[in-house]
Amino acid sequence: MYEGPLGTRNRTGDDRVALTFDDGPSPKWTPKVLDMLRAQGVKATFCVIGAYAEAYPELVADIAREGHTLCNHSWFHEFDLGKWSSEEIRANLQRTNDAIVKAAPGAAVAYFRHPGGQWTDRAIAVAADLGMESLHWTVDPSDWNSKKTQKQIREHVLGRSGPGAIVLLHDGASNQAEMYGALASIFAEFSRRGYVYSAL
Repeated sequence: MYEGPLGTRNRTGDDRVALTFDDGPSPKWTPKVLDMLRAQGVKATFCVIGAYAEAYPELVADIAREGHTLCNHSWFHEFDLGKWSSEEIRANLQRTNDAIVKAAPGAAVAYFRHPGGQWTDRAIAVAADLGMESLHWTVDPSDWNSKKTQKQIREHVLGRSGPGAIVLLHDGASNQAEMYGALASIFAEFSRRGYVYSAL
């Protein structure tokens, strides 16, 4: 059904558009993103890093309380996670899930997103065994890159998004001022196009 790497999910499955935010939670940027999403009436998906979920549990609780979807993004953004043994991958993902659920009791962690999109069949299989669907993306403006400007991020997202798109953004990384600056105009154009949002 999906055409992401190794069959990972790279579309919403209908005409709705999904915004996903990776590498948080960040005490500086996650609250700002949550505020903007609330103002827009939009639910999104947050792919959180376990170590940060443990460090900032109140932010994970806020994400869940506001009705957003939680996604496992590994314990500490290990790019090579998929090359580890199944047991090591499982331990990493379970540790991350445990931190998320401790911060937001009762929250479901329905998705796993491999750091850097460096998918392997092994990582996908372990995630599935833990009850998580592997979530890729359709649109990637590389908003984490400090060389990317607000204008470049906005134009990339608007130029490549369409019905069913999953948009990859970051509420934690190193270039969030530019990403955040682009968000309002992205919302405005998506609204003009009549897009409806999915929290996946």
